[in-house]
Amino acid sequence: MKKGWEVKNLEKCINKTTYANKIQRKNFLEKGNYPIVSQEKEIINGYWDNPKDLFKIKEPVIAFGDHTRIIKYIDFDFVLGADGVKVLQPNEVINSKYLYYYLKNIDLGNLGYARHYRILKEKNIYFPTSIEEQKRIVAILDKAFAAIDKAKENAQKNLKNAKELFESYLQEVFENKGSDWEEKTIQKVAKVINGFAFASKDFNPTNTVKSIKITNVGVKEFVEEMNNYLPEKFKETLKEVKVKEGNIVIALTRTIIAAGLKVAVIPASYDGALLNQRVAAIATDGNVINQRYLYNFLITDVVKKYVLNHVNILMQPNLSINDLKNLLVPCPSLKKQNEIVQKLDQLQEKTKALETIYQQKLANLEELKKSILQKAFNGELSNNANLV
Repeated sequence: MKKGWEVKNLEKCINKTTYANKIQRKNFLEKGNYPIVSQEKEIINGYWDNPKDLFKIKEPVIAFGDHTRIIKYIDFDFVLGADGVKVLQPNEVINSKYLYYYLKNIDLGNLGYARHYRILKEKNIYFPTSIEEQKRIVAILDKAFAAIDKAKENAQKNLKNAKELFESYLQEVFENKGSDWEEKTIQKVAKVINGFAFASKDFNPTNTVKSIKITNVGVKEFVEEMNNYLPEKFKETLKEVKVKEGNIVIALTRTIIAAGLKVAVIPASYDGALLNQRVAAIATDGNVINQRYLYNFLITDVVKKYVLNHVNILMQPNLSINDLKNLLVPCPSLKKQNEIVQKLDQLQEKTKALETIYQQKLANLEELKKSILQKAFNGELSNNANLV
């Protein structure tokens, strides 16, 4: 052990906590006099007005999400969120911020929604006996992490800009239509296939024919599944709902979710699959309309607005097969469509390359944080260390 350092079990480093009243999430206020700290990622999760429920602190404390494993440094009076928040009050042997950083460096694994404090409380804390030395380490970490957080903010901004670059050009294409463009309904330029209502008993992993369910259709993403196989007999008896690689699929139930419109392209692995209920497929003829052109149109805000104006909102937004068939598509010449698709593909390739760069930078910054914490708790941080 490094000279001047010692090891103690976590519970030897904290005082016993007497909890104030905990507020159920359903009762959180959007505005109020006192902030609520719960176990979600954000520091403040709601507000409350009753001063009797206030958890008053003399020194900063650490809030630990027993289910979420979220760790927060809290230096203000607050109200406790519902069951699942542990308040750790460091005693005289350890600095609050030092303990916070140390706990951030501990891997607790993931028990799902089970409680994790039973694992955390068994952990040992390695720290300098000198509070001043702990504060020195904290000051170095604060400075390094402020620089890292700034770099992450810039990378996230650049990542957002890269994604918006493609979206901006895509919207511009369809908002600035040429005078020679003709609007045609989808059913005029493509075959629209409505899914068949298979019974739940028809699905079995031991079957051989794939189907496409509504759960396969994500937002600009096709989601492959393992439990969507149908009996071989349907391959011949239900040819009318057979789809091909490259066909476009759109969800007719919950057509729009927070992330956007649920539309995707069928991959090669689902070529010949049978279409299930509440999913529609669009099979284009390359001599009439470019499949990529139509797909790019379907992911625009123009189509989102159309869907919102036509959805049948009962328990959830459902788009009818007729409304899909009658959606108007702005159609320039096939030559112009091909040119548009080529430009969009080139731009998307560039933006994806930029996204990869910025995603990697974010990952590298997270790894740098872990590396700095490891050095800190091995007693390897000096005041003049060049960490960032």
